[in-house]
Amino acid sequence: MAQSVRGPRERMVFSAAQLIRRDGVAATGMREVAAHAGAPRGSLQHYFPGGKEQLVNEAVDWAGRYAGKRVARFLAALDEPTPGGLFAEMVRQWTDEYETSGFAGGCPVAAATVDCAESTASTRAAAAAAFAGWTGPVAAALTDMGVPEERAGALATLMISALEGAILMARAERDVRALTTVARELGPLLDAAVSGAG
Repeated sequence: MAQSVRGPRERMVFSAAQLIRRDGVAATGMREVAAHAGAPRGSLQHYFPGGKEQLVNEAVDWAGRYAGKRVARFLAALDEPTPGGLFAEMVRQWTDEYETSGFAGGCPVAAATVDCAESTASTRAAAAAAFAGWTGPVAAALTDMGVPEERAGALATLMISALEGAILMARAERDVRALTTVARELGPLLDAAVSGAG
């Protein structure tokens, strides 16, 4: 959905997620969010009476839902869906972004976790829920591809953990090496988890 189609509240949540993924929670101010969203500053208090904490938590929730919904798109891009192919598509989203736009952005859920997990219980809970909202669709996709249900959740956690770590390394190194490495190395392991593979 294009940003211009969103109402002011949705634009502010989206803008908060974009600014958090670039600058982190601490450096993302309410004024910057309003300016980025093209919304009047006074509307922040109207839509987010809980202040910055509420806005951050909603941005984290949005990011988790977005990541979960992307799983279906990644699968649709594959002629023959495999666990390794799904992971390669998840990684490709980031390598494409970094190769075309630079390394300024990361995952807003990870940024909020790093910035707030110890200091803000509600944001830690929002981040945990966002990761669960992403892990669930990945695990369901793995199960649909023939991975035993008892392994699918663990492998989904492995995929997301490896991706998040590779994103951090790619941003630090200003290079997609870590991303391409995790895709290459985890792909065969993921594919081998399909019942009857081998």
